[in-house]
Amino acid sequence: MRVDAQCVADGAVCPVCGVWSNRVHGPYLRFPADVPSGGRSVVLQLRVRRFTCGNSGCARRTFVEQIPGLTRRNGQRTERLRSSLAAVGLALAGRPGARVARVLGVSVSRSTVLRLVDALPEPEIPTPRVVGVDEYATRKGRHYGTVLVDIETCRPVDLLPDREASSLAWLAERPGIEVVCRDRAPFFAEGASAGAPQAVQVADRWHLWHNLSEAAERAVAQHRRCLRALAPAAPEPEPEPAPEEEPSGSPWPTGHRFADRTRARHASVRALLEAGHSLRSVQRQLGMAWHTVKRFADAANPEDLFTGQWQNRPSVLDDYKPYLDDR
Repeated sequence: MRVDAQCVADGAVCPVCGVWSNRVHGPYLRFPADVPSGGRSVVLQLRVRRFTCGNSGCARRTFVEQIPGLTRRNGQRTERLRSSLAAVGLALAGRPGARVARVLGVSVSRSTVLRLVDALPEPEIPTPRVVGVDEYATRKGRHYGTVLVDIETCRPVDLLPDREASSLAWLAERPGIEVVCRDRAPFFAEGASAGAPQAVQVADRWHLWHNLSEAAERAVAQHRRCLRALAPAAPEPEPEPAPEEEPSGSPWPTGHRFADRTRARHASVRALLEAGHSLRSVQRQLGMAWHTVKRFADAANPEDLFTGQWQNRPSVLDDYKPYLDDR
């Protein structure tokens, strides 16, 4: 759909010197795209005039009249189409925004959508009261920067190119900051102290839980033997006597901890199955995986399970295995 239009103003103001002029240098046509109507593309055939500036000292000899709210210099789209595409780009970014724009009847590339978003003026952000400071990676393990977030509104405030303490001079330019929420990084502590000495430095909830989990993990690792001694041992049936024909050099003699555990589990599984319990019931009672219960149920003897890694192959560590087991 093409709409023919022209401006009927008496003159225009020079954008450089601000002098009013009505001396027409010559007209020409512009074809800015407009918002689609009824699923059809709309193009304005706009006849505009080029005026001669009346100020002899002005660097701009001629200039083109602009219609407020409709056109801008070197603009290929009307202001309302430009703002609509910028809103789509803010919500969906480049490639998804271009796909949605094509559905709405505007053929535009992802790069154009991103350029329109990038051309938007920076919003006026009030000085936050509580600032969160953390790092972000532009290339993980190689290059890091610093992100500043308004904790009360949960919106990012600024991105700093690195994570040095000197970069947090950003805080000194905003004296209204009362609380700095950071992690345990020493450069963040130093930068926050230098940039906002009046602010209170705290740790956020995520870092508190993260630090607590690390401390708990270290404590459990240091006292693992004590926890193992306090764990209730499952009742183990008496091991069956080895058959007389079994040679003394059996790969799994009675008393080996892995062999005894396998025999005990096999006896428990077989006892529950003979009592009429299903595999699922045995799984729930013994806390074992269903496939493990099935494997124990299918084995007639526990020795049938001593395969693969259970074989006692000779090794250079045989003389030291008791010491390694104790460690």
